[in-house]
Amino acid sequence: MLPNVISKSIVLEDGREIIIETGALAKQADGAVVVKMGKAMLLATVVSKKEAGEGVDFLPMSVDYQEKFAASGKIPGGFLKREGRLSDYEILISRIVDRAIRPIFPDDYHADTNIAITLMSADEDVLPDCLAGLAASAALAVSDIPFNGPISEVRVGKVDGKLTINPTPKQLETASMEFIVAGSEEFILMVEGEANEISEDEMVEAIQFAHEEIKKHCKVQKELTIAVGKEVKREYNHEKSDSALYDKMHAELYGKCYEVVARQIANKSERSELIKAIKEGFIESLGEEHEFEASLIGPYFSKIHKEAARNLTLNEKKRLDGRKLDEVRPIWSVVDYLPSAHGSAIFTRGETQSITTCTLGTKMDEQMVDGAMISGYNKFFLHYNFPGFSTGEVKINRGPGRREVGHGNLAMRALKKVLPAGDDNPYTIRIVSDILESNGSSSMATVCAGSLALMDAGIQIKSPVTGIAMGMISDAKTGNYSILSDILGDEDHLGDMDFKVTGTEKGITACQMDLKVEGLDYSVLKEALYQARAGRLYIMEEIKKTLSAPKPDLKPHTPRSFMMSIPKELIGAVIGPGGKVIQEIQKDTGATIIIEEKDNQGKINIFSNNQDSMNAAISRIRAIVAQPEIGETYTGIVKNIMPFGAFVEFMPGKDGLLHISEIKWERLENMEGVLEPGEEIMVKLIDVDKKTGKFKLSRKVLIPKPEKTDKKD
Repeated sequence: MLPNVISKSIVLEDGREIIIETGALAKQADGAVVVKMGKAMLLATVVSKKEAGEGVDFLPMSVDYQEKFAASGKIPGGFLKREGRLSDYEILISRIVDRAIRPIFPDDYHADTNIAITLMSADEDVLPDCLAGLAASAALAVSDIPFNGPISEVRVGKVDGKLTINPTPKQLETASMEFIVAGSEEFILMVEGEANEISEDEMVEAIQFAHEEIKKHCKVQKELTIAVGKEVKREYNHEKSDSALYDKMHAELYGKCYEVVARQIANKSERSELIKAIKEGFIESLGEEHEFEASLIGPYFSKIHKEAARNLTLNEKKRLDGRKLDEVRPIWSVVDYLPSAHGSAIFTRGETQSITTCTLGTKMDEQMVDGAMISGYNKFFLHYNFPGFSTGEVKINRGPGRREVGHGNLAMRALKKVLPAGDDNPYTIRIVSDILESNGSSSMATVCAGSLALMDAGIQIKSPVTGIAMGMISDAKTGNYSILSDILGDEDHLGDMDFKVTGTEKGITACQMDLKVEGLDYSVLKEALYQARAGRLYIMEEIKKTLSAPKPDLKPHTPRSFMMSIPKELIGAVIGPGGKVIQEIQKDTGATIIIEEKDNQGKINIFSNNQDSMNAAISRIRAIVAQPEIGETYTGIVKNIMPFGAFVEFMPGKDGLLHISEIKWERLENMEGVLEPGEEIMVKLIDVDKKTGKFKLSRKVLIPKPEKTDKKD
C-alpha cells in the first residue's frame, strides 16, 4: 500500500476510468502525479526555478515526453540498449503538450521550467499520448507554480459514425477522423490531427464534443488542488518595469510605427528596416547617459509595434502587405525542376518557397520504427528542412529541431490520406521539403509542393492536397476580430491564432491550431474554417494550372514495380537454400526482388528501372514456380545416370525419371554411352505418381516410331 496517496477519478462515457494519484512518487519535484488508465501509467513531474534569469523576457519552458521500453516489456534496439535522445514520435507528443500548456502561464512568468512525462507502464489498448497533457496539467495543479489552468487533452475519433473519446488503437484503424484537442473549462487551446476529407461542420462538432469531456477533467483537477492544499501559488516578480520609459516611447513611437505599417509594404525586409530605423533613432535620441532601464527598450518597442500593427487590422481591416483579409499571396509553381529526381516541384507563395522532391524506393527502404508502444515499418515519410538562409539568417546546420519534426509530421498527415492503398502502391515513398524562403506558412507550402511532386513522380494520388495558414487578431474587450488568410510571419507573431488547415476539394485531411488568447467562440472558429476552405480551393486552382492530375507513368529512371503471387509452399523454392536462388537471379538480372508471406500467399515484388532486367527476373521466377503439367514438353538437363535410366531436371528444382525403356523405341540393354551428364534433351512429362509425387518422363514419345519391316526368308 502506497503511503499518503491522494487520488481522484475520471470516468469516461464508455465506463473506462482515468485515475490521478499524487503524494507517493517524486516528492522533491514541485509537482508530481501518476495518471493511470487500464494498465497504462504515466509519471508527470514539474520543476520551476524561483527566479528568472537575468534579461529573460519569455518563458523558458521545456516539455519532455519519453516512453520507457520496460513499460511494454521490451529492450531497446541498437548497440547501447538504453533510452537515448527522444524519438520523433516522443518529440511530437512533447510539442503537443507544450503548445497546450505554454499559453496558460502568466505572461510575466519567466522562470526556467521543465515538465517531464514518462510512460512507466503500457497498455496495448490505451494510447498514452492523449493522457500526457492531462498528466502535465495535473502536476502543475498539485504544485505552487502559478498557472492559469487547469487544462486537459483528449483524443476524439469518429468510429462507425460515432464520436468517441480516447478510442483504442484498434478503433482508430477504422476511424474517419482523429484529433488531439486541448483546452480549459472555458476555451479551446490546441487542436491537431487528421481526417478522411471531412467537412468543416464535422470538425467543429468533434472539437465541441471533445471540449465537453475536457471540462470534466478540469473540474477533477481543481478538486485535486484543494485536496493537496495548493490553492495558493508562489509569489514572483520576473519583470522589471519603467512606466516613464514606456509612456515616453509610446508617445513618441506609436504614431511612427503606425505610419510604417499603414504603408502596407509587401517586402518583408524593407518593412523590417523601416521599423528597425524607428527603434535605433529613439535609442540615439536618448544619448549615452540617460536615466531609463536600457534592457526594457527592446521589449517595450516590440509591444508598441505589435499594438500598431494589430490596430491597423482591427480598426481599418488592412494588412501589413496590403492584401485584403481573405486574400492569398501571389502563387507560382513548376514541376520536373530536378531532372534526376523521381518527382520534384517548386511552390512559391509570396515570400515563402519550398523545393520538394519525391523519391520512390523498395520495401528495403522502409523506415523501421522501434518504440516502446509503436514498432513496425513506415513506407511513407516526409522530411522538412528549414535552413537559416531561408530567413536571411546565419544558422549552422545541427540537424532537424523540434519545429522541423512537427512541421514535417503535419504535412505527412495531410498527404498520406490521398496515397494509393495496399498493392496499388508497392513503393516506399520519401518526400523532402527544403524551405528556400520563409515568410509564414512554410509547412503549408510543403503540402502544396508535396502534392505536385507526388503527381510529377506518377504516383496516382486520389486528389491534390493544398494547405493554408489562418490567423486572427482580436480584442477581448470590444469583441472585434479579424480573420486573416495566408498569414505572414509577422502576422503570426502579432496575432492570436495560428490555424493551419489542409485538404482536398472534398474536405479536410489534417489541421493544426494554436490559440494565444483566452477563448475562441465556435461561430468564429466555423467562420475561420470556411474562410480557410475558400483559400484552399483558390490555391488548388492555382496549382492545377501547373499540374492538375498525376502523370500517367513513372519517369524513365524511376524503378518500375511488378507484383506477382505464388503458392505459399513455393516461397522456399524461389529463395533457395540460404537465399542462393534469389541472390543469383538478382545478380544475373540486376533487378531487386522482395518476397513476403501475406494473406496465406507468397507476394513477390520485382523492382527495376530497366524493362529487360525486369522481364528476365520475371521469367526466372515463373520458371521456378511453374507447375508441371502431364503432356507438356520440356527442355531438360541430364543430372545423373543410373543403370535403370537417367534423372533429368526438366524444370528448375524438379527432377524426373527417364526410364531406360523411355529413351528410345529400340530396346537398350544398358545405359553405357546412351546419355551424358549435362546433356540437354527434350522430354515429355507422361505421369506423376499420386502417392510419391515422383515425375515420369519420356523421350521416345517425341521421336518418330520406326516403321516395322517384314522379315524375308
